[in-house]
Amino acid sequence: MDTATSARTDPEIHRDVLAELDWDPQVPPTVVGVAVLHGVVTLTGSVDSYAHRWAAVRCAQRIRGVRAVADDIEVRPSDVPGQTDTELALAAGRALEWDSFVPAERLDVTAANGWLILRGEAEFGWQRRTAERELRRLRGVRGVTNLVEVRPARRPTGERARHDVQRAVSRILGTERVQARVRGDTVVLTGVVRSWWERDEAERIAWSAPGVRAVDDRLVVVG
Repeated sequence: MDTATSARTDPEIHRDVLAELDWDPQVPPTVVGVAVLHGVVTLTGSVDSYAHRWAAVRCAQRIRGVRAVADDIEVRPSDVPGQTDTELALAAGRALEWDSFVPAERLDVTAANGWLILRGEAEFGWQRRTAERELRRLRGVRGVTNLVEVRPARRPTGERARHDVQRAVSRILGTERVQARVRGDTVVLTGVVRSWWERDEAERIAWSAPGVRAVDDRLVVVG
């Protein structure tokens, strides 16, 4: 596809981001402001939870033509009667324990003024991402800092890992414009994608490969 003829204008992107925010039931109505300049979307306003803030960002990232998202949304949690940082940390620990995909026994959560700090180790990158996603959903959370280290049980098998990631990207995204290379225990992604959703999917695929400790995402988003 010729990107010169398919590039989208800022007004088109602005219209579609507003429509997606209005469509998504996870985003509170009329609380998020949108500005677009050269394909970069800036989100402003305030929401009552980190989950709502993240949902708004994901709405913008799904829109074709968005090159980047500047998240200036402020989280102002509604008062949770009697909730302290200690109780929030306990709730976070329980949330991780209930998720069978998360190695909760190897993770630790602390809370400070509603901000959660996640530490520990995971064997796979997707476990690290899943743990953070669980914490974002909790009431009273203002933000999450993810310091979990990925420590695979073994290193990726070079060319085999590259081939597997490349096939998965082609299978799921249907594009040959993303190239994967394996450098030690790191997967390097290069090329172009049509949306932030595709970029995130490519990164998710790379993190799912056995033995991967890091993903170097150099993908460029074009409309």
